[in-house]
Amino acid sequence: MSQENCKQRYYELLSPENSALVLIDYQPQMIFGIESSSREVLLNNVAGMCKTAKLFKIPTVLTTVRAETFSGKIIPEITNVMPNLPVYDRSTLNTWEDDTVRDAIKKLNRKKIIIGALWTEVCLTFPVLSMLKEGYEIYFLEDTSAGQTKQIHNAGIKRMLQAGAAPVTWFQVLCEFQRDWVRKETYDGVMDIIKQHGGAFGSGVFYAETFCK
Repeated sequence: MSQENCKQRYYELLSPENSALVLIDYQPQMIFGIESSSREVLLNNVAGMCKTAKLFKIPTVLTTVRAETFSGKIIPEITNVMPNLPVYDRSTLNTWEDDTVRDAIKKLNRKKIIIGALWTEVCLTFPVLSMLKEGYEIYFLEDTSAGQTKQIHNAGIKRMLQAGAAPVTWFQVLCEFQRDWVRKETYDGVMDIIKQHGGAFGSGVFYAETFCK
């Protein structure tokens, strides 16, 4: 694919109809090891992304690594929002090299994949590179992923950018899905997510609602 054609596919905005979500290794042992991000901020962002996916009915794949023997079960910020989704456990460092998870992602039948993982340098970068090679359009959640240090996290980010992946944030995805404030079927849900996880802006929304009553 030419560089121009590669750019063209990213001009199309994300939507609930063309996107899928993959979340990789959000487990206690992995959270213990991150230093590139505040753990509290990370958990807030993960929860915000999960609620966004649920609100807009985004097909989602959840996966863990060695949950029973080393890393622990997937965190409640995810399972409380998506209690009925299967969680695929693997031994591979590269999620795409696990046959079961790879098949689950393929069955989503979406080319635009939004992906977040712990850690950035391994469990995010490896499948991103593999999926780009397979022809997927990858949007990695920069603020919902983290690495062992800022330097290591940033090195992973640079490698994915060089390969053609696009960085996004969970709030950007939320707004990209909503697109228009007159979309009433999801408006209240979006406002609830913003108030719960949108930081200062969420407080502003709450204030505006209170002030206007």
